[in-house]
Amino acid sequence: MRNRSILDYFIITLKGMAMGAADVVPGVSGGTIAFISGIYEELLDSINAFNFSILKTLKDEGVNKVWKNINGNFLSALLLGIAISVLSLAKVLSWLLEYHAVLLWSFFFGLVVASIIFVGKQVREWNFKTIAVLIIGILIAYSITQMQPAVGANPSALYLIISGALAISAMILPGISGAFILVLLGVYQVVLTAVHQKDLLKITLVGLGAIVGLLSFSRILKFIFVRYHNMTLALLTGFIIGALNKIWPWKEVIESIVIEKKQWTLKEKNVLPFQYSGDNHFWLAIGLAMFGFLLILLLEKWGQSRK
Repeated sequence: MRNRSILDYFIITLKGMAMGAADVVPGVSGGTIAFISGIYEELLDSINAFNFSILKTLKDEGVNKVWKNINGNFLSALLLGIAISVLSLAKVLSWLLEYHAVLLWSFFFGLVVASIIFVGKQVREWNFKTIAVLIIGILIAYSITQMQPAVGANPSALYLIISGALAISAMILPGISGAFILVLLGVYQVVLTAVHQKDLLKITLVGLGAIVGLLSFSRILKFIFVRYHNMTLALLTGFIIGALNKIWPWKEVIESIVIEKKQWTLKEKNVLPFQYSGDNHFWLAIGLAMFGFLLILLLEKWGQSRK
């Protein structure tokens, strides 16, 4: 566990808030935010520290040693930030998605485009293999964004657990949105409503699945990061590029369904701004996209200066 000041932990909490805000939006990955903010590998290491050996450490060396081994201060600060965002911004972001979707997606589109440049720069050598893996990543992410979502209002307990496990696995992958996985599984609105209404049963079931998925998938991800670092970064860059299809601001709904007075989008297509049937907010949308793009560049420069 690193020696950090209170200011350092405050900054980690802010990074957690950014991750939480991204995770609430279908199409943006909290893993991308973790990567560009420089905490991605430390996050994987901290999660992977949770194993059966910590029980022996707890018995032999006490709580303080366990806390140090799992990087408890770092995780606590990060989870605090994520929780603050999810609990405070869930309602705001769901309102923005409903009434100002073009503007919200424009900001995230600029942010993600800058993230592609950032993550791609981490690849030490671009060659035939890394380019092939990049293309595979693009195709996988693009295919996921093209899937038709399931719909439903009353999923079973087991379904909520499985949904939580799959969503959290996506959340720690830069480029693939955990919230969008929940949309595909038909439980995004269910989970968002549960957070609004403080439905502890549904929140607990999704959380249980998230814990299982997090502890298992993070180990796989850490393994391939260590063994195939360059290829993994190329794949993640491809994931982020492929996800741009979902984040494109101007969309037209071409198929939807109403269940219990709630309209669910089944299929939509991307259109050019001037083909959009609603108010395209063109210049404001471009400005927000540029703001998101510059924000990532500033964060990168700030991170480099701190190093």
